Amino acid sequence: MNETLKRSISGAIYIVLLIASILYSTESFFILFGIFLLIAVYEFCELVHLNKIFPVLVASATYGSVAYLSVNKIKLSQSFDLTLLLATLVVSIKCIIFLFDDKRNKIDSISRYVYLFGYIILPFIIITKIPFGIKGYNPKIIIGIFILIWTNDTFAYIVGKSIGKHKLFERISPKKTIEGFLGGIVFAVIASFLISKYYIEGGKIAQNIWIGFAIIVGLFGTIGDLIESKFKRIAGVKDSGKIMPGHGGILDRLDSVIFVAPFIFLFYQILNYVTLS
Repeated sequence: MNETLKRSISGAIYIVLLIASILYSTESFFILFGIFLLIAVYEFCELVHLNKIFPVLVASATYGSVAYLSVNKIKLSQSFDLTLLLATLVVSIKCIIFLFDDKRNKIDSISRYVYLFGYIILPFIIITKIPFGIKGYNPKIIIGIFILIWTNDTFAYIVGKSIGKHKLFERISPKKTIEGFLGGIVFAVIASFLISKYYIEGGKIAQNIWIGFAIIVGLFGTIGDLIESKFKRIAGVKDSGKIMPGHGGILDRLDSVIFVAPFIFLFYQILNYVTLS
């Protein structure tokens, strides 16, 4: 089969499955991302050479517990959410330091487990919290975030391919350009305006919030993609897995969203604090 056709078919199946599961019910949303999490854990363990049994058990127990409570509408405390967020952000900062450290070409044993928990497992839990607003589960929120990520990725590629001249981070990702990076953010902001006006329909306040989301997605989505690229470069592989023909693994598809999610959730918390103050 032609490589482009193969890539198009697997990409279409992924998008349809993702959107259908998010829209169908809270349960299907949690089930799909639980499956994604287990595959991502497996792929990450392959990248950093960890035994897979313990990580899979920890991921299943942690995610399963939170999913059970959420599906049964048992609200977790605000302090739990903030602790979860703080722990994830600390590991996110560690990931950024790891990305920019030219001398760091090996990952020690402790760091492998730290990354596993704070870079993979906890962000998946945070992703499942994003669609829950004041009125409960709202699938439009998480779909909107994915639209921003897809828009950013697509136009970063198109703009970079068309007019990109200055390399963004050549050592880790030779094809990424500064022009593509900026183009992705600009088009993500345009998409955020359309989402807030025609999809979410929340007025001027929603428009400003979604512009904030777009900037977060453009900046941290790119960083997340670069971080995963460094993990792959150290492992000496092109893709994190082979589950999606033409696209690679689940981590290759979700590297942006898992890194973006904690910063979107942080933005949530700041908005709530400002609103209540």
